[in-house]
Amino acid sequence: MSKPINVPLTSDEIEMLVDALEVDLEGYLESAKEARGNGNRDDVATFTEAATRIQTLMARLQDLVEE
Repeated sequence: MSKPINVPLTSDEIEMLVDALEVDLEGYLESAKEARGNGNRDDVATFTEAATRIQTLMARLQDLVEE
């Protein structure tokens, strides 16, 4: 497990990170879809795992920002 690092961020900065992660997530989901279409199971697994990790991080960050 990685060592936690405390980084003071404003809610605006966290929202910017969430927005950037959303774009990144879309890219990984699209890549997984293409890999699935090409029958490349290893890439599907890799891109799906990355998408899942991004979703988890996004959820943690979104919990810090109240709308």
